[in-house]
Amino acid sequence: MKRLIAALALPALLLAPAASAKTDDYAARVARVLRATPLIDGHNDWPEALREREGEARWTADLNDLSGRPERYNTDIARLRKGMVGGQFWSVWVSPELAGKEQVEQTLEQIDLVKSIAARYPRVFALARTADDVVRAHAAGRIASMIGVEGGGQIDNNLSVLRSYAALGAGYLTLTHSRTIEWADSATDDPKHQGLTDFGRTVVLELNRLGMLVDLSHVSEKTMRDVLAVSKAPVIFSHSSARAIDDHPRNVSDAVLGLVRGNGGVVMVNYAPIYVSDAYRRWSSDAAAEKTRLNAPPFGGLDIGQPDKAAADYAVWLKAHPAPAVTLSEVADHIDHIAKIAGVDHVGLGSDFDGVGETLPAGLQDVATYPALLAELMRRGWSDADIAKLAGANVLRVMRGAERVQASLAAAGR
Repeated sequence: MKRLIAALALPALLLAPAASAKTDDYAARVARVLRATPLIDGHNDWPEALREREGEARWTADLNDLSGRPERYNTDIARLRKGMVGGQFWSVWVSPELAGKEQVEQTLEQIDLVKSIAARYPRVFALARTADDVVRAHAAGRIASMIGVEGGGQIDNNLSVLRSYAALGAGYLTLTHSRTIEWADSATDDPKHQGLTDFGRTVVLELNRLGMLVDLSHVSEKTMRDVLAVSKAPVIFSHSSARAIDDHPRNVSDAVLGLVRGNGGVVMVNYAPIYVSDAYRRWSSDAAAEKTRLNAPPFGGLDIGQPDKAAADYAVWLKAHPAPAVTLSEVADHIDHIAKIAGVDHVGLGSDFDGVGETLPAGLQDVATYPALLAELMRRGWSDADIAKLAGANVLRVMRGAERVQASLAAAGR
């Protein structure tokens, strides 16, 4: 019997070094790709997380290692380096519930914070506006830091404000956030315009003229289609996933993926579980409904006026209805799907780190984990050339496309 057990164990012992060698090979391949091509994430909410959690200390806090803080950060300098990040669009999000002027004021503060971080850590970060800026920063061993304004409400219906953001270095405008605004419908609010208004079309064309990217994450499908019909430059979805896998309206349908291919744009895949897993999306809806059933001030709920009882009853519900697990492999499924439908030239990474909360897919808990995701795609058969496109080459191509449109419009006197 012992001989039989030993004989059965032998293949496993022989396979273990081979598997380890394969893993090492993927790691070496990822490192080689990311030395040549900057890994660029389309969306990270670190500035807003710092504002919310650190308050005025955000201007002076040590950002090298935040891993031990009580409130978990997905981002710090140590982990950005471990993740081999070459470029990052930092989101300068403010609440869409604020009045327009307040949104403008807080947007300016957020832009100032991104610039302050780059100035405090000049050996780590370099502000970047163009594709060539990104390439130069990467070659110098620094993380190209770009700015994305995450919500059309943040321009307060004023093109002069938009132009001011561009002058301050903003690289994209997300046309809406969670709320429908006066000129564009959001994916997560009731539609008012059936897409873009005439002023919304003017905003898109002004973004083209300024060389800023048009970001279609958060907008309704009709708004996506309207923009793709009017934009002269390639567009981005800075943090969206595939609707065929997870039927959330924030995600991108196969029909729109076909239009993105024709436009030359890129869809940068989001890690937020609600946009990755349809099972998690449905569970999240059930959980929200249960909270309302228990406590919905001021008029209803089984435990109305009893917050401690409501919390205890909700904990019982959660124990009986645990959240479905969401994994790195499921994020890779979205990337595979978008590459299949739109083409490998039209997919990228848009993690939404520090904007997701505590829950992230297993294996993708912070900015150190990009290499693990790229290695998973290599295991699925992705070539180094295609991994380079996903990591950053696709978004660099889109940035250059927007820059060419800007130059063409300027030459035409527009």
